[in-house]
Amino acid sequence: SVYQVLESYDFPQGLLPIGVTSYEVEESSGKFSVKLNKSCSLTIDGYDLKYKTKISGTISKDKIKNLSGIQVKVLLFWVNIIEVTRDDDELDLSVGIASATFPVDNFYESPQCGCGFDCVFYSLSSSNVLAKTTIN
Repeated sequence: SVYQVLESYDFPQGLLPIGVTSYEVEESSGKFSVKLNKSCSLTIDGYDLKYKTKISGTISKDKIKNLSGIQVKVLLFWVNIIEVTRDDDELDLSVGIASATFPVDNFYESPQCGCGFDCVFYSLSSSNVLAKTTIN
């Protein structure tokens, strides 16, 4: 899976949300493209992120560059995340003029579109009692 490909380059699978439908990786150059079943918005650690249906870039051990298809909201504007670098137990997400650093642990699971890692699901039990399940 694409999540295993991320891990083979020393990245956590949680850099991509749940919902990948296909991917291609050119092993000689590291160029890749990923397709999601739909565009996706979510919040991680207070940052609003948007994933387009196509994400592409160039991956190598501990570095993803020429990234396109992922945006973060900075103040009032959406800006492209263009590079992700892993340094030991931290991930540095760069938008070119600025970057933010996060613990790798924050990305061990793939987030769910819409709710990130803080998803709440409701279901009816067999006795028609509404049950609430929080996944975080």
